Amino acid sequence: MQLPELGQRGEGWVAMQALLLGATVVAGFLATDWPDSLRRPALVTGVLLAVGAAAMLWQGLRMLAGGLTPLPRPPLDARLVAEGIYGTIRHPLYGGLLLGALGWSLAMASAPALACTLLLAVFFDLKARREEAWLEEQLPEYAHYRQRVPRRLIPWLY
Repeated sequence: MQLPELGQRGEGWVAMQALLLGATVVAGFLATDWPDSLRRPALVTGVLLAVGAAAMLWQGLRMLAGGLTPLPRPPLDARLVAEGIYGTIRHPLYGGLLLGALGWSLAMASAPALACTLLLAVFFDLKARREEAWLEEQLPEYAHYRQRVPRRLIPWLY
């Protein structure tokens, strides 16, 4: 499936990401009436997910260093980062944002935020696929890396 570019470097993908993340934050304040028996476990799970998300984001940012860009089309001087967390999953920043959104949604006990998080999961999967198509065009070694690191967003799961 050929995914749209949405701009020369994928600017439209970044705009959609900002809108979906913003919608998730706002939706978190639209708390639904969860039973008390679910609120505390949801809060604890949400906080733990947020801590894990922060660790993923920090490791991903640290490994990319100066090569960080929100745009899915890599810059011409891009290099493949395959060590650290990138040796476990190919898109830890997207995965970290997704886990953070899930943690937020659970901590806030918000069904609307959970719905936004589901949309974010689909979005990040599509954005990662678009980015990987560009990476394979630009970096011949990316196809081997993709085979070696089968997980895209969530360690040990997906």
